[in-house]
Amino acid sequence: MLTETKEPVVAATITPAMQQYLNSKAEYPDCLLFYRMGDFYELFFSDAVKAAEVLGIALTKRGKYQGEDIPMCGVPVHSSEGYLHTLIESGCRVAICEQMETPEEVKKRGGKSVMRREVVRVVTPGTITEDALLDARRSNYLAAIAQANGNWSLAWMELSTGEFRFSNPALSVLPSELARIAPHEVIVGDSANTALKAQEFWLEWKDKTTIQHDVWFDSAKGERRLKEYFQVAALEAVADLTPADAAACGALIEYITLTQKAALPRLDAPVRQGSDAVLLIDPATRRNLERRGSLLSVIDKTITGGGARLLASQLTAPLTDTAAIANRLDAVEYCVNETHLRRQLREFLLECPDIERALSRLCLDRGGPRDLVVIRNGLNTCIKVRGVLEVRAAGLPQELQAQSERIGSHDVLMELLGRALKDDVPILARDGGFVREGYNAALDEFRMLRDEGKRLIAALETRYQQETGINSLKIRFNNVLGYYAEITAQHQKKITEIFIHRQTLANAMRYTSTELGDLERKIAESADRAVKLELEIFANILAKVKAGADAVAIAARALAALDVATSLAELALEKRYTRPVVDASLAFDIKGARHPVVEDMLQKNGQGAFISNGCNLETTQRLWLLTGPNMAGKSTFLRQNALITLLAQMGSFVPADSAHIGIVDRVFSRVGAADDLARGRSTFMVEMVETATILNQATARSLVILDEIGRGTATFDGLSIAWAVAEHLHNTTQCRALFATHYHEMTALASSLASFACYTMKVKEWKGDVIFLHEVMKGAADRSYGIHVGRLAGLPASVIARATEVLHTLEATQGRQVASKLADDLPLFSQVREPEPVKPSVLEQEVAHMNPDNLTPREALEWLYKIKTL
Repeated sequence: MLTETKEPVVAATITPAMQQYLNSKAEYPDCLLFYRMGDFYELFFSDAVKAAEVLGIALTKRGKYQGEDIPMCGVPVHSSEGYLHTLIESGCRVAICEQMETPEEVKKRGGKSVMRREVVRVVTPGTITEDALLDARRSNYLAAIAQANGNWSLAWMELSTGEFRFSNPALSVLPSELARIAPHEVIVGDSANTALKAQEFWLEWKDKTTIQHDVWFDSAKGERRLKEYFQVAALEAVADLTPADAAACGALIEYITLTQKAALPRLDAPVRQGSDAVLLIDPATRRNLERRGSLLSVIDKTITGGGARLLASQLTAPLTDTAAIANRLDAVEYCVNETHLRRQLREFLLECPDIERALSRLCLDRGGPRDLVVIRNGLNTCIKVRGVLEVRAAGLPQELQAQSERIGSHDVLMELLGRALKDDVPILARDGGFVREGYNAALDEFRMLRDEGKRLIAALETRYQQETGINSLKIRFNNVLGYYAEITAQHQKKITEIFIHRQTLANAMRYTSTELGDLERKIAESADRAVKLELEIFANILAKVKAGADAVAIAARALAALDVATSLAELALEKRYTRPVVDASLAFDIKGARHPVVEDMLQKNGQGAFISNGCNLETTQRLWLLTGPNMAGKSTFLRQNALITLLAQMGSFVPADSAHIGIVDRVFSRVGAADDLARGRSTFMVEMVETATILNQATARSLVILDEIGRGTATFDGLSIAWAVAEHLHNTTQCRALFATHYHEMTALASSLASFACYTMKVKEWKGDVIFLHEVMKGAADRSYGIHVGRLAGLPASVIARATEVLHTLEATQGRQVASKLADDLPLFSQVREPEPVKPSVLEQEVAHMNPDNLTPREALEWLYKIKTL
């Protein structure tokens, strides 16, 4: 838990520097303290022990505290980012305690003064802004959860881009929202955390949660924080926020204020994202759909960091607004058809750096000259892109026209950055040398004096060589002696009285002179003045960039949107994807559908073409029962229809010959087997929990795919559950659903459920072997071919033979009686009646009438023998 301040630790027997360390550590007890000492960040005590273990570096000791050695380790300042990354990835938080003055300034204060140090920043998983610590193609969200007046609010932001959003999910929807956003860190108040701990899903977020005092999540304080940050008198000018929203958004502002210390990031005004505006996918479904590979990795053809992040965001939050989906599809179709425009845009975007993240670092005062160059080059891309779009303005679809307008005009800022900055600049402003010649006359003069001084040093070296006759005499420089003349010891007698001895080495002598000292001061003064002036110029340029930051951020996002549109067009052309029809109906008719990930794997491995299949969940057959053997492709078929739905509603073309999809509000998937030992759940319990979620939350607009429900328990138990689930989906939920099973008895439901249809995976038997054709056809499988699959897997021949014998025996004994009996005896889910009372058996009647208190020992024994016969 991050805190504002704590009482300093006072120890009489410790050095002033170590006392300063303890005081800083007391303010950040839950953080590792990077304590700057010269060129290293040092860690002490338990921080050192933990850091040494995580980083794999040496643990040493320095001094004593309360009679014990003080453990210590350290990392070089110049390479600290790599160590920071490792610590953050391991779940640590790091407080950076910097030196706030130079050694010269400390000396001026005299005595045994300790260098002033302050914590300038707290690095946490959700507040990273450095490129070296971030994945350029993925967002890094910080989220907050708050509760007020019985309502929940989820707010999230991206410090490296300024994105700021919030939503009001019901508690049942919160897991889906968190899974979609995938924040790297979640902050929550004590009370809300207590309530959330009672929810099963919260265990998944335990390691990413930072718990803060409830005072952080006070709605009134949240309103004040937001007004102060966005400098508005009324909160309505920022967004329409409920008390819970104000608490969550305000807590995020409080958190970044505490962690960023010196400067706050540029943030967009918070934008509400309604849960009904996006297609919801619960965490289990996300895991199930991604089991065989990443859909994002297959469809991602973006060429900029911003475009990659936007594509990932759109894929995790497909839309439910048909007009918005159509606008995105129009843009992709236009880019598909306009080859020259698409190639031009992608050529320009290929040169575009990551404007958003460079802008964020500059606004946080962590940026340098190279970040300014990123802004300059990015705005140059904006000019090129807008130019080619404006030429076609009359024929552009709405989405592309909107992005062209959002790019805007940045002529003044572009002119400034182009005129002021060199092409090749250093990382840090304090190194100087980044301002272009001719931009500032005074700076040019200081540079000339500095460079002239270096020329004069070279001329002086030549003159000294001639005057002394020592051709090997060299004038050199180091940070201790400054400029000095160096000769070998054998030429010592040739040195004249103008030289002043400075240092003797094993094989060399070092001297200075009055003339050399004067020249050194001239060079140093001009160099110092040049750097100081360059820092002033940097500050002035930075102020102008900050003033136009919002417009630059909007332009950056427009470029990202264009990157997504052109990349999806490239995908469509490369993979033969087609434009889907997405409307408000309940249609679901996909012809020639292919699994995007499996198809990509087959192509890369040279394993031939993917076998396409259609799926039509029209009103008369909105629930498909899919039977067939393992390895025939049932799971692939189920997943491909769900993935195509996600692609269509995110605004992408899809891997199919054609697709007509009525808006889906939620996708649910129950596929495969996995346990959850952390919560004490067996594989079957996990299956039942996921199934319960589906039955309780699915609506008539949902798409449900189920694979092998009930296989984790006894045969008849499992069949009963699967049967009841199918009835519920058909009669109560009335959604579009695909239900794969090995319970062939369930095909009997077709006779009693009006919108129930049986389909199977086509196989061919040839000379005792089974050939999987991976085709879906109408009908039902008569068996599962499990023994054939066992043979393919390499089961011993004796096991295969015995299994065949047992199968024949079971089939002969049971036959097809089970299916007909189920169809006759099990009522539809909506027609369940109270069971008729069952008469007690003879045994139960005998026991009920017996009174043990009235029996002699002999009578009791006789009664037991009688019971035994019953």
